[in-house]
Amino acid sequence: METAYYTVQTINGDYAYLLSDQGVENQVAMFLLPEGTDVGSRLKCEDFQWTLVEP
Repeated sequence: METAYYTVQTINGDYAYLLSDQGVENQVAMFLLPEGTDVGSRLKCEDFQWTLVEP
């Protein structure tokens, strides 16, 4: 699977709304994301594994 980078746009309850660097919107359950994920966090998705990207 291709590596994709996202920015967390908003969090609404149990879901984070993400925007990829290519402009694709995505909704992901918070329990799938790394601890410490918050609005503005940068995330990398690779092989269905999410990691926080350091600024």
